Order: sequence, then C-alpha cells, then structure tokens
Amino acid sequence: MDGTRTSLDIEEYSNTEVQKNQVLTLEEWQDKWVNGNTAFHQEQGPQLLKKHLDTFLKGESGLRVFFPLCRKEVEMKWFADRGHSVVGVEISELGIREFFTEQNLSYSEEPITEIPGTKAFKSSSGNISSYCCSIFDLPRTNIGTFDMIWDRGALVAINPGDRKCYADIMLSLLGKKFQYLLCVFLTIQLNIQVHHFMFHMLKLKGCLVKYAIYIVLRRLMLLKNDIKIGGLTIFLKSYIYLQKSK
Repeated sequence: MDGTRTSLDIEEYSNTEVQKNQVLTLEEWQDKWVNGNTAFHQEQGPQLLKKHLDTFLKGESGLRVFFPLCRKEVEMKWFADRGHSVVGVEISELGIREFFTEQNLSYSEEPITEIPGTKAFKSSSGNISSYCCSIFDLPRTNIGTFDMIWDRGALVAINPGDRKCYADIMLSLLGKKFQYLLCVFLTIQLNIQVHHFMFHMLKLKGCLVKYAIYIVLRRLMLLKNDIKIGGLTIFLKSYIYLQKSK
C-alpha cells in the first residue's frame, strides 16, 4: 500500500504524539459540522457490523442500545429497524438534524430539563432518540441503563485526559447483562489507553472480552497540513467485544 493518506486518515489518525497532546473543544467539534469537515462519517456505515449484526444481536428483540458521540451514524436506524430502542448523544445539533433528514425520519424536539439550553430529538416512531448535549453532562439526565453500547470511534475521539471519566460514564449506563462493541484505530499509545479502558471495564463489571472480530494493519505516512512529520507507522483497526451475560 502506498503512503498516501486520505483526509479521513489525517483527521482521525494523526501520529502518536500529536494525538497524545490533542485537545479538541466542543466548539471546534461543532465547527467541523458547520464547515462540512466530517470525513469521519461513513455514509454506508461499517460494513462488517452490517454483515454480522444479526449474529451480534443473537436474535434478541427490544434491546436498549446506546450510541456515544453518535454523529449521524446510519447504524442507529439499522438497530431501530430490527425492533430495538436507540439512544445517542451528540453535541452537534446540525449532525443530529442531518441524521433524521437523511434517513427520512420525522421527529420532534424537546428541552432536556436537567441540562438547561440543551434538547433531545426523538423520531415519531419513538424508537430513536438523540440527546444534543455534552456526553459529560449526560449523567444529569434520567436516561436509564442499556443492554448494548456501540462505540465506533467515540473512545478515541474523547480527549485523552477525559477518557477515565468517559469510561466511568459508560459503566454507569450498562445494565446487569450487556454487550459492548468498541471499534477503534490503534497506535501503540492508543493501544495502551484502550487496554486501560478495557481493564477498567473488566475490573468493575466482571465482563468477558472477545477480540478478533476484525483487525487490519495499515502503513500510513504521517502528515500534518500536507507536511511530512514522520515516517511510516502501523495502525490496527480493531473491533473489541465485551460482554457480561450473568
């Protein structure tokens, strides 16, 4: 594979030191949506999840599924169409509105009373809700617990200094029985942080970890503003499956 990096690679997967020191404010995240800088969005959704979704769901129905940093992920509709109740959280109101519009879903909006100045968007069918607020404010709401969490890139999008708090919030949202599917691109540094996250989950929730749903090696040129700042590195795209069934 050649060393060319796409805009998605440059935005999401900068080199270890750049990512380690990266801090993105909520305003900067919202500006990405306003400026159309959303190369992280997958219009067709992750095809591996689509291919194995029924296996992942194990024939169950009526599950509550949580999408942290949900953006306008098409997977929300996949779960809802199979009879599950989907709840997401996203700071960008524009991203939420685009989801409902692009999926041809009518919706209503109402204020989140526990978090002044924020609102929730709900599909007319009632099975998809998106909370437009910071994920760190979410514990102030009475959102309940979930049977399943689909985390595609949310953990690694969180600023490094906030990941412990993020893990605590995810733990608070898990029911007694749960499934947690984590999709991440890993560098050496992120590999350490992700494993700390999983250890936290294991220690406090006693869940099982199943790896190897999908792993891809990528050799990418390290670029910033089209200037080479390093050699080649290796990225792992990993789907990490955590489960507690008792």
